[in-house]
Amino acid sequence: MARPTQRARTLSQNFLADRAAAEHVARLASPDSRLPSLVLEVGAGKGALTEPLARRSRELYAYEIDTRLVPGLRARFADTPHVRVVAGDFLTARPPRTPFSVAGNVPFSRTADIVDWCLTAPGLTDATLITQLEYARKRTGDYGRWTLLTVRTWPRHEWRLAGRVSWYGFRPAPRVDAGILRIERRPTPLLPGTAHRSWRDLVELGFSGVGGSLHASLCRARPRRRVDAAFRVARLDPGVLVGQVSPQCWLRLHAELAG
Repeated sequence: MARPTQRARTLSQNFLADRAAAEHVARLASPDSRLPSLVLEVGAGKGALTEPLARRSRELYAYEIDTRLVPGLRARFADTPHVRVVAGDFLTARPPRTPFSVAGNVPFSRTADIVDWCLTAPGLTDATLITQLEYARKRTGDYGRWTLLTVRTWPRHEWRLAGRVSWYGFRPAPRVDAGILRIERRPTPLLPGTAHRSWRDLVELGFSGVGGSLHASLCRARPRRRVDAAFRVARLDPGVLVGQVSPQCWLRLHAELAG
């Protein structure tokens, strides 16, 4: 049988011990008196985040993949009827049909899969996730660079870095700090549904990798004169690297090049 530390490494478990961080995440997930009707927690662990989430939600499903932790969680919230502890992998859960939020201290090794699950869930309104700090900074443009995933989903989802949690706020402590990532589905998309395909195609073309040059990549499928004109409208230098182009500039490029 695996020792606790070995099991923690296998499941990528770093339990949140920072109460202030837990309260902050819960407030972000439910920022005002309008409590979300349904919250799904990823990786409840020992319940450090489950407790403040329970106080700020009307219905909470707390998923925990480590079956050894489930009895303790169920005992802890036995007198909290709106909290349901679910033994199992969050990624196998079927997204609810009604609007819902996601929150959690996610296993760093499974961050990408959990984010993808959230982005493809039609009913998701927002996600508040504790991730590796580097991941959160990359996805939100905090390094001054933007990733393909962020730009591709920008018309429908806003990404932002909402805080930082020091590595010593976890048990066992990871080797790096964590970031609090907020993904919010826009009530009204920035582009109409009919334009989503052309947006995706343009963004993927731009990230297709001609020496990192956005201008060169776009010229592979668009007349150079149109690309030049679009760059002038977006106030972009033709030598700019694709990762340095903000989503706002991408929106201007799309308006000029989508047709």
